[in-house]
Amino acid sequence: MKSLHVKSVLLCFMMSAALHATSLTLSGSVISENQKSLSSRYMGYVKRVYVNEGDVVKKGALLYSIDSKEVDTAREQSDLAIAQAELSLSTVENQYANAKLNLERYERLLAKDMVSKYEVENLELATTNLKATVEIARKQVASAKQKRQEVQNQYQYLNIKAPNESVVIEKHIKEGEMALSGVTTVVLADLSALKVTTEIAESYLGRVKVGDIARVEVPSIGCISEGKIEAIIPSSNPMAHTFKMKLSFTCKDAKAYPGMYAVVNVGE
Repeated sequence: MKSLHVKSVLLCFMMSAALHATSLTLSGSVISENQKSLSSRYMGYVKRVYVNEGDVVKKGALLYSIDSKEVDTAREQSDLAIAQAELSLSTVENQYANAKLNLERYERLLAKDMVSKYEVENLELATTNLKATVEIARKQVASAKQKRQEVQNQYQYLNIKAPNESVVIEKHIKEGEMALSGVTTVVLADLSALKVTTEIAESYLGRVKVGDIARVEVPSIGCISEGKIEAIIPSSNPMAHTFKMKLSFTCKDAKAYPGMYAVVNVGE
């Protein structure tokens, strides 16, 4: 009986060990899968910076603004161009209206043989040309207004705003510095696209696959979530012989941020 009891205990221990062996506990980190590098569309001096590294910003929050003197000048020039185009249009419209009245008068006189047909034909040609000139002038007014709108649109690019709720992870500008077109000024990590990344030893790769459910915990904020393996990156770390694994998770009642420590349990 004693031997049977010992065998039973050993069997339970072996079953427990086998069960435990199927569970992997891995250390990981919270990352943002959507980092945005912002830059200025137009060159100009930075008038004011509203954020610092580490700040959490809401969607639409103002990050920094650029001096608008050059755009102000372009707007004044476009206003002048519109005024000139409208004045030209008004002039040719009056000329066209007078030409039509004059043509009508000469046509009545021609009917009475009081003027020559040649004179009437010349007036018809002049009226036709003025009509075409009016159309050109109208297009010039429309073009000037379109350019004015393009200049006006530049103002929105002088106030750089956050495209979504994010955390500022890099800032490369200061007030008074020149912001260059296309050069990164601020880097944001999108807080709506958080994942957990961890590394798994290559010897365990056969025990996990994309789509497997895992337990994801972010201890610092008390977040425990069901996660899912979304990717196993087939680019191993040659020094540690590990592969990167990426998992989804959801913290409903707590706010997670990139860089937080996470614990992943696979196969529980």
